[in-house]
Amino acid sequence: MIQLKNVTLRRGAKVVLDSVSATINPGESVGLVGRNGAGKSSLFALLSGKLHEDGGDFHVPSSWRMAEVAQNMPETDQSATEFVLEGDTRLAEVQQQLLDAEASDDGMAIAHAYSDLHDAGAHDAVARAQALILGLGFRVSELENPVNSFSGGWRMRLQLARALMCPSDLLLLDEPTNHLDLDALVWLEAWLKRYAGTMIVISHDREFLDAITNVTLQIQTGQLNRYGGNYSKFEELRAQQLELQQASFAKQQEKMAHLQKFIDRFKAKASKAKQAQSRVKQLDRMEKIAPVLAEADFTFEFKEPANLPNPMLAISDASFGYMDDEGVPTTILSGVNRSVLAGQRIGILGANGQGKSTLVKTIARTMKALGGSVTEGKGLNIGYFAQQELDVLRPAENPLEHMIRLAKELGPDLKQPSREQDLRSYLGTFNFTGDMVKQAVGTMSGGEKARLVLAMIVWQRPNLLLLDEPTNHLDLATREALAMALNDFDGTVMLVSHDRALLRSVCEDFWMVGRGVVGPFDGDLDDYQRYLLDESRRLREEARLADQAQNSATRSSTPPADAPTPAPAAAATPVQAPLAERTLLPSAPVAAAPRDSREQRKLDAQARQQQAEKTRPLKKELEAIDKRLAALSIERAALEQKLTESLPPSDIAECGKRLKAGNDETARLEERWLEISSELEEIQASAAA
Repeated sequence: MIQLKNVTLRRGAKVVLDSVSATINPGESVGLVGRNGAGKSSLFALLSGKLHEDGGDFHVPSSWRMAEVAQNMPETDQSATEFVLEGDTRLAEVQQQLLDAEASDDGMAIAHAYSDLHDAGAHDAVARAQALILGLGFRVSELENPVNSFSGGWRMRLQLARALMCPSDLLLLDEPTNHLDLDALVWLEAWLKRYAGTMIVISHDREFLDAITNVTLQIQTGQLNRYGGNYSKFEELRAQQLELQQASFAKQQEKMAHLQKFIDRFKAKASKAKQAQSRVKQLDRMEKIAPVLAEADFTFEFKEPANLPNPMLAISDASFGYMDDEGVPTTILSGVNRSVLAGQRIGILGANGQGKSTLVKTIARTMKALGGSVTEGKGLNIGYFAQQELDVLRPAENPLEHMIRLAKELGPDLKQPSREQDLRSYLGTFNFTGDMVKQAVGTMSGGEKARLVLAMIVWQRPNLLLLDEPTNHLDLATREALAMALNDFDGTVMLVSHDRALLRSVCEDFWMVGRGVVGPFDGDLDDYQRYLLDESRRLREEARLADQAQNSATRSSTPPADAPTPAPAAAATPVQAPLAERTLLPSAPVAAAPRDSREQRKLDAQARQQQAEKTRPLKKELEAIDKRLAALSIERAALEQKLTESLPPSDIAECGKRLKAGNDETARLEERWLEISSELEEIQASAAA
C-alpha cells in the first residue's frame, strides 16, 4: 500500500502539503481533486519520485511497477504501433535478455528468455498495442504512420496509449481526457474500469471520475482528506462534514461565551475567584474548532444580447471543408441543411476528424463554405471559443492590454465602457485582481488563460455562442460556473465538448456529425454512449472476422487424403433443446380450468365496461395528440425545407417564428402524451390485479 505519515512537501517557499497522512490500498481507484494550484501535480511528482518529501515518511512498495503519461511531445520517426509497443517495459526487458543470451550463446538463458517472452505476452503484444491505438480514435490506416506526422493532440493520445501498454501496479493519470473526444473517452472509461492495479487520477470531468473511481482524495489548504466513494459521493460527504463542523463551531462559541461571562462576572469576587480561575483554565485547554470558511467560488454571467435574430442561421445545401495550398478544395461535409433558432441549446456530437470543428469554424466565419449558402440573421453577433483559442492570446501582453486592444477594436460598436479603470474592474469579476492584470499571459496557467478568453467573449455581448471544447483547462468549480452562465444566457449556444456533465446540463438538442453529413441525433447522451459502445463492438467484430478470413485463406482448402468424409448436414432435423430446458417442459398440455359460473362472466363483463369507460376519453385524447403531432411534423419539415431556399429576410423571420411556435406546441403535446400513457398503464395494471 501507499502510505503518507506526517508528510510535508514544499515547492519553493510554498507549503503544498503540511504534515498530512493518508493511505491508499492496493487495487483502489482514487480521484485526486482540488482547485487549480492546490498541489495535485506536486503530489503526483512525489508519487513518481520526481520530488522528495521535506518531512515525514512516504512509502510506495519497491516491487510495484509504475506507469504514467509522459507530458513531453514525442518527436520520433517510429510508427505509431512501434512507439506504443515500447511502452511495455517488461517485454522490452525480456527482449534485451534474449539478445544478450544469444550473443553469449547461452542455451539455458535463451530457453528461459523465450519462456519469459511468452509470459510477457510477446505473442499478442502488437495486437494489444494496436487495440489501444484504435480505441483512442486512430484509424487502421494510421497504425504504421510515423509519430511525427500527427498533430500535438494526437501525439498525446499516443503517449496515453503507451502508458496503458505498460504492465503496472500503480497507474498515474494527470488529466487523461484533455485531448480526447467523447468516443475515445467512453472507450478509455471502459478500459480503466477493468484495470486491476492501483490507479490515481487527476481530472476535472465529473462523470469520468464518477465512473472509474471508488475513493476521493481532496487537497485543500495544504491538507489531504480521504473520502470513500466517487466524486458525487465526495461532494455529498463533504457537504455533511461542513454542516457538522459549522454546527459544532457555533455550539463551542456559545459554551465559550458562557464561560467568559462567568469569568468576567466573578473574577473580582474573593468567594468566587477559585471557580473563575478554574473556568479560565478550562477555556485555555479547550481545543478550538475552526469556523467553516467558504471558498470564493468563481461565478460570472453573460450580458443580455442587444438583439435576438430568429432564425440565427439558415444553412442551405452547404458543403464544408478546406482549400489546400494549391487552392484545391477538400470536402468534409456535404448536403448540410440545418437551421439555428434563437434560444436553442445545441450539442454537436461526433468522433474527432468527422468535421465538428470544420462546421463550427465555418459558422464562425473563420472558414468559408465550399458550396451552398449560410444565411445569417440580421444583427448576428458571434462569440467564438476555439480549441486553439489559448494559442491566439499574445504571451508577452497582460490581460489589461488584451482588453484595451479589444475595446479599441470593438468598443464604439458595442457601446461598452473602455476606460482603463472600467476594464480593470471588469477583469476583477473574472478573478484577475491586483497585479494579475499586469502579469504576462505567457506565464499564466491554462485555466487562467481560459478565463481571460471567456472574459473577452462575454465583453462582446454575443447572441450566438460557438464553444469548441471550452473546458479543457478549466477546473470543476469553473466548469460549474460556465454551465450556470450558459443556462442563464438568453441567446443561442452551439457546444462541442467531451464533458458530459456540461452537455447534459446545457444542451436540449443534439446534432450528429459523421460520415460526411450533419443530422439530428434522436436521443440523449446515454443513448449516444450506448451507440458508441455498440459501434466499437461492431468494428472490433468486423476486424476479428476479417482477420479470421485472412488466416483461413492461408490454409489449404483441400482436406488430407485420409480424412473422413463429413456426414451430410441434417438441415431439416429440429434442434434438440438442452437437457436443463427439456426437463422443464410439460409432457402434455395442461387443460385450462373452466369458468366458475355465469356470475363470474357477468362480473368480468362489468369490469371490462368500467375499464373501457375510464380509458375511452384518454384514448380519444391520445389519438387527437398523435394526429396533431403528425401535422406539426409535416409543417416543421416544410418550414425547414423552405429555409434552405433563398428567401427575403421577412420570410426567414416568419419561418423562424412559426418553427419556434411549432416546437413549443410539440413539447407540450409530447409531455401530455406521456402523462396519458402512464394513466392508461395504471388503469390496465389495476384491472389485471
